[in-house]
Amino acid sequence: MKIEIEKKRSRVLLDKLGVYDWPVWQKEVSEFDWFYADRETCYVLEGRVTVTPEGGNSIEIEEGDLVTFPKGMACVWKISRPIKKHYTFG
Repeated sequence: MKIEIEKKRSRVLLDKLGVYDWPVWQKEVSEFDWFYADRETCYVLEGRVTVTPEGGNSIEIEEGDLVTFPKGMACVWKISRPIKKHYTFG
């Protein structure tokens, strides 16, 4: 399972996707296990996190990244700077 990441997407694309209408999630510096029961796409407004999929390589995610996590992926989130993101499932 692969995490898809697009760096510094244009405001036009983000508007087309409706990103700014998605809910917002925030979390302080922390580390926790997570499982994606559904596909998630998110746009990071602030912060930095390292996500390590089970059996895979770590990926750094930061402000300005548009990220898609696959359904069924188990991973560990390690937030090094408080994170704030828009997100949607499906």
